[in-house]
Amino acid sequence: MAFTEYQLLTVLAQEMNMRKAAERLFVSQPALSQRLQNIEKDWGTKIFIRSQKGLSLTPAGELIVNFAKEILEKEGFVREEIDALQTKVHGTLKIACASIVGQNWLPQVLKKFVDRYPHAKISLITGWSSEILEAIYEDTVHIGIIRGTPDWKGPKHHLFHDTLYLVDREIQDIKQVMETDRPFIQFKSDSNYYQEIQDWWHRQFQTTPKRTIVVDQIETCKQMTFNGIGYAILPAITLNGADEGLFKIPLMDENQSTIARDTWLLGYDSAFELRQVKAFVEVIEEFLETNSSHIS
Repeated sequence: MAFTEYQLLTVLAQEMNMRKAAERLFVSQPALSQRLQNIEKDWGTKIFIRSQKGLSLTPAGELIVNFAKEILEKEGFVREEIDALQTKVHGTLKIACASIVGQNWLPQVLKKFVDRYPHAKISLITGWSSEILEAIYEDTVHIGIIRGTPDWKGPKHHLFHDTLYLVDREIQDIKQVMETDRPFIQFKSDSNYYQEIQDWWHRQFQTTPKRTIVVDQIETCKQMTFNGIGYAILPAITLNGADEGLFKIPLMDENQSTIARDTWLLGYDSAFELRQVKAFVEVIEEFLETNSSHIS
């Protein structure tokens, strides 16, 4: 079966409609129908069943389409490896990034990367740091950017650390926390970050907050705090350039040192050998050098 036939089957399986598939493949429906018949003849089995509602895969068709997808995926990997041998940066840079970094820090770095390497493509997924580690382990991305202290045996690059602050429009001193009736706004996060805040709270106050509001995203927590609904504990990465009129009280540990979150870049050795990954690391290093005081 020719390589273009793998693409044809994959598009048909995505659309499950002859007309839409023909439009995507830039062929007529009769031509597409004839090519499908030839493929089915070659395999000696029906791949799709037609009905008024569209197409549906036969059991054998599912196997054949999955095989076609694997071939196309492997072809993509081979092309990336070939591109890595060339002088220009090509291929896809696959990144998994902690959501908070993806929203507040990474866009500035990616802007510099795409400006410098217009031929490179970017695939970005975001989530909790635990999810990022899973994506790296499963080899679905080249590199990951996570928060906290990673249990990672491969190459890792420390990017930055940012202080945690108790942020509010009214509270100016940490002692006022136990006096206020304003709610403590918390956001869901991976257990490591949540536990760090809980440990600090119990060391500091030996009790639980009077009132709490729990939200599902740090951005929601931030906006509620900025609008004066309550107070929150937020990392500096979320505050730079957007903290006018807010009081920021740095969190201190038992040794009276500021509590900060670290951000790391991780990956396997093989990933850091790819030209697009090397180029991305260089852009990061340049960005950190010129923006070293951006996060505090």
